[in-house]
Amino acid sequence: MLRYPVKLRREGSRILVSFPDVPGVHTYGTGRKQALPRAVDALETMLMGIIADKEDIPSPSPARGRPFVELPALTEAKIVLYRTMRARGVGKAELARRLGCHLPQVDRLLDLRHASRLNQLEQAFRILGRQLTITIQKAA
Repeated sequence: MLRYPVKLRREGSRILVSFPDVPGVHTYGTGRKQALPRAVDALETMLMGIIADKEDIPSPSPARGRPFVELPALTEAKIVLYRTMRARGVGKAELARRLGCHLPQVDRLLDLRHASRLNQLEQAFRILGRQLTITIQKAA
């Protein structure tokens, strides 16, 4: 699970949220219950920009008792796919060629807001010499 620590700061009647590991991501809410879900959305938006700019996605530092947000499992799978592509030197066009599909389909695989099907992600990982596995754990 990708858990990014957050910094919470009260400013007037609002809670401001920032990410020490991903500078430039900020959001707010009237309380923690509103601010933390908005923080996930803000983080995903920044990560989509990082992917579009073909940059490295920062890894989260350990939370160590600090508040954090957890990215959805599908988002994490897409981030790992992006990182794997970069590590293997495989661009979107090359992955599309290897998958036998069109470039927009690969774009959707890397779109953190698109509800991609797991079998499509499995196939992409397989092409890159990896295997997508799922682990179910007891909830905290």
